[in-house]
Amino acid sequence: MTGTRHKARILALQALYEVDSVARQPEVTIERLLAEANLSQEISDFSRTLIIGTIKNKYQIDRYIQKYAPTYPVEQLAIIDRNILRLAIFEILFDNKVPVKVAVNEAVELAKAFGSGSSAKFINGVLGSVSAIADR
Repeated sequence: MTGTRHKARILALQALYEVDSVARQPEVTIERLLAEANLSQEISDFSRTLIIGTIKNKYQIDRYIQKYAPTYPVEQLAIIDRNILRLAIFEILFDNKVPVKVAVNEAVELAKAFGSGSSAKFINGVLGSVSAIADR
């Protein structure tokens, strides 16, 4: 199950990146990516929940990013890093369906796979601070 949930997070990250970088409609992007991914209904639903929840809470999430990474304005962060943080913060502070450590580890793995050489360390540091305020 972990492997398929990881795939769902990758798909969620792709959708968030696309919506953020080229201002596409989230619904259209989600449906296209899900159709291409050929995931089970359960994993598709998981991915959809991550995407919609992250987008819905984006402004609150961005305030957390700004608070815990004050030297890096959110709009100036690399698009991939910004969206990995958004996705993880949604899971940690808003969704509350996976353990904090799982959300952080997944985000770090996404950063290693898709970010720059310093992305994983940066994301781990920011999420370490965010994790401290989580109630679990």
